[in-house]
Amino acid sequence: MDVRILGGLSVRENGVSITPTAAAPRQLLALLTASADQVVPVTVLTEELWPSGAPRGARAELQAHIAELRSLIAGALRDTDPAEPRPGWSDRRSADAILVSQPGGYRLDTGGGVNDVWQFERAAGAGYRAMEAGDLSRAALRLGEALALWRGEPYAGVAAGPRLRREIERLETSRLSVLDQWMEAQLGLGRHAELVSELTGLVARYRTNEPLHAHLMVALLRCGQHDEALVVYERLRVHLKAESAMEPSARLRRLQRSVLAVRDTAGRPVYAPRIPAQHIPTQHVPAAYVPAQYGTARYGPARERLVPAGSVG
Repeated sequence: MDVRILGGLSVRENGVSITPTAAAPRQLLALLTASADQVVPVTVLTEELWPSGAPRGARAELQAHIAELRSLIAGALRDTDPAEPRPGWSDRRSADAILVSQPGGYRLDTGGGVNDVWQFERAAGAGYRAMEAGDLSRAALRLGEALALWRGEPYAGVAAGPRLRREIERLETSRLSVLDQWMEAQLGLGRHAELVSELTGLVARYRTNEPLHAHLMVALLRCGQHDEALVVYERLRVHLKAESAMEPSARLRRLQRSVLAVRDTAGRPVYAPRIPAQHIPTQHVPAAYVPAQYGTARYGPARERLVPAGSVG
C-alpha cells in the first residue's frame, strides 16, 4: 500500500486508489494513515469524527464507514489479483487483513509500502546527522530531498478533527524545522544570493517565524543590502508585537546589532598612506582591504566575525 499525506490524501493498494470521496470515510482513512500499522482505538476514531460528542448510533455508523473502506480495498484487490496466486496470497491480501479489526480498535496494515511521511522523516534524520557532522553539502542534499516530498498542505482536502489537527501541526512544525536547517546549510555553502527571493516569500507567509527572518537578514547582509536586512527585522518586530505582544528574541536582537555595526563600518572612510603595494607587508594590510566571504570585498575579517558564515547571529 502506498500512502501519500504531504499534500492531498492519496492511498493506493497495488496502484489502485482506495481513497473515498465521501467526507466521513475519507477522514477516517486519513486518521488510520496517521497511525499506519498501529492500532487506533475506537474512542480516538469517534472523537475525530464527532468532536462535540458521539451521537446515538455512532458505533454503527463507524462500522459502516469501515465496511465502505474495506469494499474499496476489496475492489482494488480484485483489479490486481494475479492469475496464479501464490500459496497464502489471498489470506494476506484480503480486505480484512489490510484493514484489521483488533480488540478495541482498527489497524491499517500497509504491508511495508511507500509512505511519504516516513520517507520525509528518514531523509530529514540523515540531513540532521550530516549537519551535526559538519557535512554541509550532504546536509543540504538530504534535507532538500525531504522538502521535495511535500506537494502541498498535509491532509489537504480532508475535514480534520482534533486528532488530525494535532498531526497536521506536528508535520508542519517538522517541515519548518527541516527548512530552517536546509537554509542554514545553504548559507554555510555561500549560496546567500540564491536564497534571497525564496526567503522573501517565506517570511511573507510565516510572518513571525524567527529562524526564517534571521536567514533572510544574513543573506541580505552578505549581499551588501544592510538597510533591507534591517527592514526585515523591523517587520518581524511589528508582527510579533501585534500577534503576541512580544519582542524579537535575544538572538535576533544580536543579529540586528551586527547588521547595524557592519553597515556603519562599511560607510566609514579608510585613510592609508600612499605607499606602493609591493612595499606593504601582508600582515599590515588593513582588514578593510582583505576579500571577505559576504560577496563583496569591502567586508573584512573583523566584520565577518559579527555574522560568521553559516550563522544567524
